[in-house]
Amino acid sequence: MLKRAERGDTLIEVLFAFAVLSLVVVGALAIMNQGSIASQRALETTLVRDEIDAQATTLRFLHDAYVAAYQTNKTYDPATPAGQWDLLSKTILTNNAASAFGAAGTCKPPLKSFILNTTTAKFNNDQANLIAAPIFSQVTYNGTALNKAEGIWIEGQRGDLNNGTNKNNTQYIDFHIRACWDGPGQGPKMTLGTIVRLYEPRN
Repeated sequence: MLKRAERGDTLIEVLFAFAVLSLVVVGALAIMNQGSIASQRALETTLVRDEIDAQATTLRFLHDAYVAAYQTNKTYDPATPAGQWDLLSKTILTNNAASAFGAAGTCKPPLKSFILNTTTAKFNNDQANLIAAPIFSQVTYNGTALNKAEGIWIEGQRGDLNNGTNKNNTQYIDFHIRACWDGPGQGPKMTLGTIVRLYEPRN
């Protein structure tokens, strides 16, 4: 008794199966890539937020030391936290409006921006140390010495007076802590920021 000849797959069926498999593989890779980018964005955001919080904590520490040591017409040792606050409050403050960071695809800190060394509680307003972030916003160190502030900076702005133009007599300072960097994948600049308002002591 002769066996019926077995019928194989046609070329069209093989090509169709291959096309379906290709679509499934490409779709899976795209989903994996999007998940990887989302994870990277979340990690970078967390790391930058931690850096911003460290800057804010150091600002408050310097301010509290100054308030505790405050006396009218007193001269403060620049090596002390109170002296660092006195020094930065006299040299980096601006009466201009805070910059629109991340605007027009740029992450450039304006003049009079500064950064804090969170390990030594010292401020640094050397503009050469404020550079664009090669990866994400962070402050890098060489031991305890500040190396570079990559895509992160602070702007100090005195509050407006209701009358008069001498803003040096206002009672508070707003510190805009800002971070701006190129996120993973395509898209606009990633930005994070916060404002720390600190009041100046008066007799």
